[in-house]
Amino acid sequence: MANNKSAKKRILISKRNTLQNRFYKSSVRTLTKRFLKDLEIYKDSKSNSDKEKVQIVLNSIYSLIDKGSKKNVYHKNTAARKKAKLAALLKAAI
Repeated sequence: MANNKSAKKRILISKRNTLQNRFYKSSVRTLTKRFLKDLEIYKDSKSNSDKEKVQIVLNSIYSLIDKGSKKNVYHKNTAARKKAKLAALLKAAI
């Protein structure tokens, strides 16, 4: 247990950051799964509505990754790698 004021504060900050990290990482994982599922649907149908749905999910993933990178949840190269991987999957499907 923490014995001084600064150690107690660090514990609180650590808990806050853990929740923030968990939110961004789990949200990105969930949206990535939805993106992959929608991408498979688009590969089969090739309809414009499915393409728009895939693009909307991709944009929201990009937004979360960028915000997470800005708040030091992701390293900038990790964020770039994740975004590039998703963009390559979309490009291969089109």
